[in-house]
Amino acid sequence: MSGRLAGKVAIVKGGAMGLGEANCRLTAAEGARVVVAEIDPQGEEVARAIGGLFVRHDVTDEAAWVDLVARVERELGALHVLVNNAGVVAPGTPEAVSADDLRRILAVSLEGVVWGTKHALPSMRRAGSGSIINMASIASVTGEPYVAAYAAAKGAVEASTRATAVYCAQRGDPIRANSVYPAGIDTPVVRSMGAALARAGSRPLAQSDHAAGRNPLGRPEDVAHRAVCLASDRSAFVSGRRFVIDRTASITQGAVPPVRPGEAP
Repeated sequence: MSGRLAGKVAIVKGGAMGLGEANCRLTAAEGARVVVAEIDPQGEEVARAIGGLFVRHDVTDEAAWVDLVARVERELGALHVLVNNAGVVAPGTPEAVSADDLRRILAVSLEGVVWGTKHALPSMRRAGSGSIINMASIASVTGEPYVAAYAAAKGAVEASTRATAVYCAQRGDPIRANSVYPAGIDTPVVRSMGAALARAGSRPLAQSDHAAGRNPLGRPEDVAHRAVCLASDRSAFVSGRRFVIDRTASITQGAVPPVRPGEAP
């Protein structure tokens, strides 16, 4: 690794598995000291594997964010990077959204971003630089109807990211905010969605394409590399932008066939 994040301290929310775990591992490999902030105790294993700090943390609790940032400053000296990766998803069309699912999705996927940003900004200002990376979703770009509440929450994440980026730029703060939009990535959550959608009586149009080898799932590392780039000083002039990682899925009508070794595109 090139040490792009040497000397930086990063909080990664939702770091126990999937995209969050990949972010933790690559961020640490690039030289950062990583705080795995996670309600799932499996996050402790990830922290141990990368030599990081595990903090059991409820993203929906604003007071917990105050305590987390204070602990990071006290034990690691500063905060430079925040990856807001925590999120939950539940099947439900616009006519089938339940109140409980909506409240839970908004609390984790949106409120967590708002509270994390609110309390990271003063700390990053004290550190002299900062990068906030918010994980959104292709669902809010393409309008995925089978996870309507999740799509709505991730759309709000983009709006919050832009507001933060402009706020920091207008204040003259050396703090950036960007959002990342993964499509289908091979994670435990994505792998479990097929069964969840079937139980709910829904099936996304792309599901059979994935099963047949068309529109193949990406790797968590495909997303983590983008997050590391945004966290590094090499992206010092990049803020308020969204980065879609989907192998053209959001701009292609129909299935995208995989490229086979030795085969011309």
